[in-house]
Amino acid sequence: MTWVGHATFLIQIGGLNIVTDPMWSERASTVGFAGPRRRSPPAIPFDTLPPLDLILQTHNHYDHLDERTVRRLAERHAAARWLAPLGVASWLRRRGIRDVLELDWWEETRFEQVAIGCTPAQHFSSRGFGDRDRTLWCGWSIAAPGRQAYFAGDTGYHPDFPAIGDRFGPFHAALLPIGAYEPRWFMRPVHMNPEEAVRAFQDLQRSRPPVPGREAVMVGMHWGTFKLTDEPMDEPPARASAAWRSAGLDLSRLWLPAPGETRTL
Repeated sequence: MTWVGHATFLIQIGGLNIVTDPMWSERASTVGFAGPRRRSPPAIPFDTLPPLDLILQTHNHYDHLDERTVRRLAERHAAARWLAPLGVASWLRRRGIRDVLELDWWEETRFEQVAIGCTPAQHFSSRGFGDRDRTLWCGWSIAAPGRQAYFAGDTGYHPDFPAIGDRFGPFHAALLPIGAYEPRWFMRPVHMNPEEAVRAFQDLQRSRPPVPGREAVMVGMHWGTFKLTDEPMDEPPARASAAWRSAGLDLSRLWLPAPGETRTL
């Protein structure tokens, strides 16, 4: 797992190269001259990506679904298969994506020896005025022989994390958002704070914990790249570490990566 930035990871599992919510542009915006600007460049330069097999899209917000990046991927990685939640495929096809499959929550598909599951999330969708919630949003489970991962995408804390773990787990790595959470009166329904992310990690293991010796790792994401909300940019990892310690969890199982950092399980 290599963190490119924000919610973009390169996950190499089961012999596949998988990218999540690809975002290589300078701004998360409809235009190139305004809107949230990157505080750090993509940690893997676009031109150095390995050949991609799968691209997992969680929803259509600009910081997760970037038109310029999609068009570049359609040209450079035309053979990659895209998986997206309901309603997003037509947008992708209009930007040149050839192979895209839509899934609903709890549905599964396979690509070679890897099983991919579409998981519930508590969020919303929109790209402009008048299209709110017309397409679905989701997370993804990734199951290869001997290794299973969970990519939550954008989500508030919700009651389905134990069911996700029971259906698609046990997970060896859970990639959970820890940023973009203030003010709570506004963001609570759609973005977890670090304390809720730690609770979600525990929920995922409630019914199907990993076997001894393969304990799960929590990976903090969705922080430090774009200034989207009110909390300080460096606050999410500090609060996540404090919440982790308060829960009595082994610090070696918490990964708060620097951009470009790679972790091998």
